[in-house]
Amino acid sequence: MTLAKALDADQRADALQQLGSGELDVLVVGGGIVGVGAALDAVTRGLKVGLVEQRDLASGTSSRSSKLVHGGLRYLEMFDFALVKEALEERGLLLTRLAPHLVRPVPFLYPLEHAWERPYVGAGVALYDTMAMTGKYDMGVPKHKHVFRKQLARMAPDIRTDDLHGAIRYYDCQVDDARLVMTIARTAANNGAHVATRTKVTGFLREGDRVVGVRARDLEGQRDLEIRARVVINAAGVWTDEVQDLVGGEAQLDVDASKGIHVVVPKDRIRSECGFITKTEKSVLFVIPWDQFWIIGTTDTAWDLDLAHPAASKTDIDYVLEHANRLLKDPLDHRDVVGVYAGLRPLLKPMRKEGDMGETTKLSREHTVANPVPGLVLVAGGKLTTYRVMARDAVDHAIRDFDATPASITDRVPLMGAWGHEARTNQRVALSRASGLEIGMIDHLLGRYGGLVDELLALIHRRPDLGEPLPGAEHYLRAEVLYAVTHEGARHLDDVLARRTRVSIETFDRGIAAARPAAELMAEALGWDEAQLTDEVDHYLRRVEAERQSQLMPTDQEADEARVRAPDIV
Repeated sequence: MTLAKALDADQRADALQQLGSGELDVLVVGGGIVGVGAALDAVTRGLKVGLVEQRDLASGTSSRSSKLVHGGLRYLEMFDFALVKEALEERGLLLTRLAPHLVRPVPFLYPLEHAWERPYVGAGVALYDTMAMTGKYDMGVPKHKHVFRKQLARMAPDIRTDDLHGAIRYYDCQVDDARLVMTIARTAANNGAHVATRTKVTGFLREGDRVVGVRARDLEGQRDLEIRARVVINAAGVWTDEVQDLVGGEAQLDVDASKGIHVVVPKDRIRSECGFITKTEKSVLFVIPWDQFWIIGTTDTAWDLDLAHPAASKTDIDYVLEHANRLLKDPLDHRDVVGVYAGLRPLLKPMRKEGDMGETTKLSREHTVANPVPGLVLVAGGKLTTYRVMARDAVDHAIRDFDATPASITDRVPLMGAWGHEARTNQRVALSRASGLEIGMIDHLLGRYGGLVDELLALIHRRPDLGEPLPGAEHYLRAEVLYAVTHEGARHLDDVLARRTRVSIETFDRGIAAARPAAELMAEALGWDEAQLTDEVDHYLRRVEAERQSQLMPTDQEADEARVRAPDIV
């Protein structure tokens, strides 16, 4: 297959040069799921497009979700049928057409505590499946099934069944959210978008009332640039209010940050063929299969502290473990926790008075597009699953005054790696024999790179040492670290251990043992000297220690104070 364009140091330098010269049609601010989706939508309409992100791709909310591509079963109870149907259609589209290499079906059990719940919940899940089957795209997952107590005991031996009246099994999907974001960004770049990370917007360029671009700073090169564009789309998520402050005037959107935390535990701590979902007094608890682990979450609490690094407190972790243990025969405790992560949901709400945090659990996830001043479009709200719809709506709004621009085609643009995925999956045995890698590792690579597995295997063919496991994180290959730098836009050790891979939440030491070996591989491609290599490792170790300390604190305030002691390296 044709080698795809890489996100590497040369691409970033070229993007910065292009951004600083001439005029773009559309500039997107924000490298989360909606931002990269907007960049892909705009560039595939034939527009000249740039994207800037102040940190790494998916460094905020878009790498810290529940990692589900789902319709949102609980929104049926809120009678938000349009949102659920839209999300289910997008789930089917991602699973069957756009990203079959990244999105995969996951079975869930909905335990029934009362006999009357079976017809009630059963009707809701049946409606859920019907909406998916009657949508515009293939459903892609099996239909639900009623499970009774004896069946439940066989399917999930570690779930307490004595007080249950069975369960209902249904399917949703999951995705590595950070990899999805990176893959969309790379797809946009391959279609001509200029993508530059570590580039912070510091102000807006104005001609009269109209925004005509931004002032930005290359945080690595320590230089300022002006980026001119016919229209700027701000997709900054929980930073939307800060961007509105840069514009000045009365804000049109009010975005609340709601903190959700997840814990990661080993797969052998819960024997079950399926994940499960149950309601809590404040939110929904998911126990989600995740390769060799379970992801358990989430919380839903207002957050008004550091937006870049929301901290999980001991109280948060206790809450998640307590609610999971209500379903388990053998309770979990803090010693079982491999990893913890916290993210912020950007939730829209009616304009509030300053200082009034309000409630977040009742806010809608529907998105809104606003136009506070000519030349600037804001998009906020929504959820991971419906990123493509949000991006399409934002671009539609941004170019409504452009002449004869084609409509969105992103429902027909497979993401990089989708092409060739099915064929390479059928060839997995042959790939294993040719590469010398075990079948399980080939499956691992196919689930992360799809048809782009050829690029990984070519690296290993040229350098057999890259086919060895990464010390300290043996479920990843050394090649994956190098590839993250040479093809996936990783610039710092954090980028690789926290987002391109999930070493930071999939090892008991949070990636400490893997930090030096990974940094040494990165240094080859990025030209780090020994001092910079050591600085990268030291920064990562400080980050891990700050996160560990924050997770011992009883309150958000104390957890935040502990976490911010390890700021970003750039």
